[in-house]
Parts: sequence; structure tokens; C-alpha cells
Amino acid sequence: MSAETLRWEYTDPDPELVRQAQQAFDVPEIYARVLTLRGITSREVGVPFFNPGPDQLHNPFLMKDMEVAVERILNQIHSRRDILVFGDYDVDGTTGASMLALFLKSIGAKVSTYIPSREKEGYGLSRGGIDYAVLIGADLLITVDCAINAFDCIDYAREKGVDVIITDHHIPDTQLPRAWAILNPKRTDCSYPFKGLCGGGVAFKLALALAEKGGHDPGLVWAHADLIALGTAADIVPIIDENRAIVSAGLQLISQRSRPGIAALWQVSGMAGKDLTIGRLVFGIAPKINAAGRLGDAGRAVKLLTTTNHYLAVTMARELVAENTRRQAIQESTVEEAIYQVNAHHDLSREKALVLSGENWHAGVIGIVAARIRDMYHRPTAIIALDNGVGKGSVRSAAGFDLYQALTHCKEHLLGYGGHTVAAGLSISKDSLPAFADQFVALANAQLSDEQLQPRQRVEGDCPLGLIDSRMLRFLKSLEPYGPGNMRPVFVARGVQVVGSPRLLGESAAHLKFKVRQDGVTLDAIGFNMVDHYEKLLLNTPLDIAYVVEENVWRGNRQIQLQLKDIKMSDES
Repeated sequence: MSAETLRWEYTDPDPELVRQAQQAFDVPEIYARVLTLRGITSREVGVPFFNPGPDQLHNPFLMKDMEVAVERILNQIHSRRDILVFGDYDVDGTTGASMLALFLKSIGAKVSTYIPSREKEGYGLSRGGIDYAVLIGADLLITVDCAINAFDCIDYAREKGVDVIITDHHIPDTQLPRAWAILNPKRTDCSYPFKGLCGGGVAFKLALALAEKGGHDPGLVWAHADLIALGTAADIVPIIDENRAIVSAGLQLISQRSRPGIAALWQVSGMAGKDLTIGRLVFGIAPKINAAGRLGDAGRAVKLLTTTNHYLAVTMARELVAENTRRQAIQESTVEEAIYQVNAHHDLSREKALVLSGENWHAGVIGIVAARIRDMYHRPTAIIALDNGVGKGSVRSAAGFDLYQALTHCKEHLLGYGGHTVAAGLSISKDSLPAFADQFVALANAQLSDEQLQPRQRVEGDCPLGLIDSRMLRFLKSLEPYGPGNMRPVFVARGVQVVGSPRLLGESAAHLKFKVRQDGVTLDAIGFNMVDHYEKLLLNTPLDIAYVVEENVWRGNRQIQLQLKDIKMSDES
């Protein structure tokens, strides 16, 4: 994080509700604020939150078309006919496809998997996948995390005699493809009570419905909750409602190191001995799985996640780690070129969105680059890789800008698009790129104010260092798993003093490590990529810090550490 000015936004709950929570749980006010912000104001309400479990999941048959889908699949299994599971090439798609294939095999299905080539086939259901279904004699194809808007491919499958059951979570068009069944809680005609499932999560509910209707042990589904937890974390969907129950069960499985593929990735990624968190799944494990499809065959991810051979798992994990390193080099080169384009050709005072493109950009990294540029310039960003007159693009949102709605407004310039409100993909002809860029930026200019584009840091309350102890660590631990909808609380401590000499860490000396003291309490603090704040630490004046509380593990020793989010001079806050 650079030394740019962050606005600290306090989330202020109803004071009366805070008092209720404080009395109900007999905790300090800051604890009660944190609880109230999560809707927990009584012990009765807190029970399901603090004890997530399978009984908290909604009935899968509440999802539109579930009955139809289950009947078709069970008939396929009973008649011993082949099924093809077609998954998207990202973490959500590959983990969901792995889960569904493993479960179907466990109940006697003849099942194969197919993951499309990002480079050759592009996003979503492909004719190549349908042709593969025909080749292996599968007249039933189940998608995972894709195909909600695959109109042409669904019609092609019908021509080939292949029935398609769609499981997806992306926003549908105004009309739906002519598939056998469509499972998507975001369908406008679907009354399923929770809309926040990832693609693999929808497939997980299908598996639970199959177990129930087919008379199978639901434990056969829950045995693969680790895969769905990984996909849920990687897809940045809210870790609330039934996602919280699925992720909690999945994290328990991952901690047992029972799946060779995930255990191998954890080991070769250098995380042996570290605590398991959603953050480490998102930033430590998910990129390696994504690397399989970004620069090569994404089917390798399914092989890794489904193998029972520990030696093979370690070998494949090492291969993906090496591939991820290569991806990082390509990514950094593209980021540098994108930054040059912004500086050379764009006026940020007039453009509240960015559309950047390059002929030599690799389509496998554009999503990550779009997120990086979005975070750097705090505005919606589209990164488009051009090849032979056609562009593949990834778009990331900022400041609440609805990408799906924006792309719908611009669809006359696009060959295709799909996604969510905060992340989307598109395809476009090179000739249409200028018109698209003009319209996309105009929409952002009309909808976003300068104030909305100012970077913010959400804060849950002031917490003096004297309140940070083992009790607080236990309290914060009880709120896990963290993620969207239940982020790790960020606190503020005011008027702290730097103790001793701050150190610069990392290969590029980008990280800060120092001690802070307040009212006689001294704690370690670390600020990743915060070297631009270094001078503030040398002035020997009071500082205000925004931080999260964590436990640092070093050579088997554990101690409280503050991970900094921002540093201000006390007279600046």
C-alpha cells in the first residue's frame, strides 16, 4: 500500500443494539460493536453463527429446476449411460467439477470431466466439449460455473443429441438457453433463499439433492467440502449464510491434509506449519490452481485435485508452482505496460474508468492485471488482450460500479460478455474497441463522483492496545472463517509511539516492521508494502494506526502482532 490518503470510514451500529450485545455476552464495547455489525445481538442469534454446520443449509429442492435435474441424472446413472462434467477453467470451475465427478463416481455413475482450453476455446461451454461428449458416448453433459448464457452451444448440443444441465451462478440474460435444466439461484424466476453461492456451491447443492433423492449418504457429498471451500474462497463470494457452513466444514478437511492434491500444494507453496486461513487459500493456493489454465491445460487442476497418489500430487503441485512463477513474470510485464498506457494516453481527471489493451498481452493474466490496475487507480478497469483482430477482456469494478449492467449498456460493441456486478469478461473486435471504450468511460463518468473514487479503509471501531490480549485473540478466532460479508475486523489505535528502530523487510525492502507503544503496552506491528510510510516512523511524533490483530508464528513461537492497514500522523486523522 502506498502513502496515498485513505479515508477511514467507521461503520457505526445502533448504540442500543451495541448495549444489548454487550450485556448479552458480557464483553467490552469494541467486542459488542463487532458482534452487532454481524447482526449478533443476543446469544440465541449467535448460536448458528458460532456453530456453522450442515443443518444450516437450505433445502436444495428450493432451487428452480432441481427436481428436473436430479431425475435426469438418476435415470442416466440407473441406465449406466455416460455423463460428462464440464467445468470452467478457473478455481471455482475446476474444484466444483472435481467435487461433482468424485461424488457421481461414488454413487455408481460413469463420469468423465472436461475443462476447456482458455487460449483455444475461451470461456464457458464450448463446441469442443460437446464434441468430446459425443465421442465418449455421453448424452448428458453437466456444466459447472458456466453456460448460463451459452445459447449457441446449448443449441449445438441439442443438435448432437446431448442433454445439458447447467449449474452456474453468473447473472443470466433476460432469456435462458434451451437446456434440459438450469440451476442458478440468480435466475429471476428462482426463489432459492441464498444468492451468494459460487459455481461449485451450486454443484454442491445438486450433489446433496442427488444424495437425498437417490437414498445415498450425504456424507459422500460433505467428504468433498474442502474442494468447495477452496472454490468459494477463490471466487470471492460472501462467506455468510450456507457458504459459512460449507467453508467451515471444508477448512476442517483441509486442515487434516486428507486430500493429496491440496496437501501437496500447501507443502510446496511453503506454508507448512502455518495456520489455515481463507487468505492463505486465496493468495497461496488458488493462484497455483489457476496457473494450470492460464498458461496451459486446466485439466491438470482436476487431475491434481482428484488423485489419491501422494507422489503424483507433489510432482504436479511442483509443476503448477513453477508455472505460477512464470505467470507472475508475464503478469508483471503486462502491468508495467498497462501503467505506461495510463500515464501516456489517459487523463485521470476526465476518465473515471480505464480501458487498456495490448497486442502482445497474454489472455491468461488479464484478470489479475485488471484487478491490479483497478486497485492502483481506484476506478473500474478493463484489460483487453488483442489477437488477430479480436480481443478477450477482463473487467474489475470499483466504487460500487455495476459491471454487468454497464456491459449490457455497451453490448452493441461487444461480441459477447458475462459475469457479475464486480467482475466480468468480454470479447470484442478490435475495430469496436474505441467505441466501447468511449461508452464505458462515459457511463462511469456519469455514475461515479470524485469522492466515490477516493480509496477508503473500513474501520469497525477504536481499540486501544491495552484491550489486545489472549481473550481478544479467542474472540476474533470465534468469528472465523473470514471473507466477504464477514471481513476480519479493522481497528484504530490513536496516539501510539514508535519504539526502537523500524526495519525494512523483503527482497525489495517494501515491508515495515517495528514496535508500537500506547499507555505502557508494547506490541509488534508489520506493514506489508508500506515503505512509503517509513518517514512517518522516524519523526518521533504520535501516530494513528489502522490494523487487524493477528497471531504471528515464528519457529514454533506465537505472539500477538498488528498487521497495519494504514498509518497517519495523529493530527491528520
